[in-house]
Amino acid sequence: VLTISFLLLGVQSNSWSVHVPSDVTGELGKMVILPCTFTHPYKTFDRTLTAIWRIKEPYNGTIVFKCISQSASELCKTAVSYKNKYKLLGNPRQKDLSIRIDNLTWSDSERYFCRVELSGDIHDKYESRNGIKLHLIAAPRIINITVSSNGDRTFQARCIAEGEPVPALTWSGPPYSNLTSVTSMNHRVTKELRYLTHDGKYTCTAVNSHGRAEGAVYFYKFKASNSSFFLILIFVPLGIKVVILLVILGFTVFSRGGPSSAPSSLARTQLQDSTYENFDRRLGSSQALPTERTASR
Repeated sequence: VLTISFLLLGVQSNSWSVHVPSDVTGELGKMVILPCTFTHPYKTFDRTLTAIWRIKEPYNGTIVFKCISQSASELCKTAVSYKNKYKLLGNPRQKDLSIRIDNLTWSDSERYFCRVELSGDIHDKYESRNGIKLHLIAAPRIINITVSSNGDRTFQARCIAEGEPVPALTWSGPPYSNLTSVTSMNHRVTKELRYLTHDGKYTCTAVNSHGRAEGAVYFYKFKASNSSFFLILIFVPLGIKVVILLVILGFTVFSRGGPSSAPSSLARTQLQDSTYENFDRRLGSSQALPTERTASR
């Protein structure tokens, strides 16, 4: 998208002039052309010519592009191109200093000033005083969408989007509280949805005059189990293992001083204990414990 307001502003002294549009509009991520033409009082000019583009302010602003042509037969060789994104489109020898800016970012939204310098007379330097204001437009884009805890067992959803004009944000999904907050800075906007109470999918929609974007987040609360049942699940299997260990230790001590038949009895007891433990793992700790039965002999 390229929109140029052709209100030409001239800087004139005798037969000198510099002409630029007052405004140019470009789309984020695309390229844009900044036109600039000039006149000078010479019928022919074969000396060194320098073309310069600045940002922010005339005369003292930061130089983002500069090229130098040593003679009429030589092309203007680039000396400065900030981030290598500025390209000369015009021919300075034909009084055209127009440039192209590639891959537009938010930081490129500045005021630009073109300047021409002709070697020789110290007064042969002219620059656009009012410059060109570069405006950016952008379709909405969801930057981030999250759910977080407030630290007091309440939860909130947050949606961050950007665009130009700044997009309007709306939430949709399960029933939710109408408590929301919106903050906006430059081309970015944030909308928080507070005190989430229902599980499900929450969708954030961003809309402006150039498009629409959506992002979604899923919210599910973990429901705690009954505390007494939770304690049973933890301590009953642990108690069983302790009892089994004590029985094994008791039979081990008894077998050292008992008759020769003790090892056989110990083997049977260990087999019974092992079976009992496996039974507990198979059924899971959430079921009732089996009634103790006397092993057949």
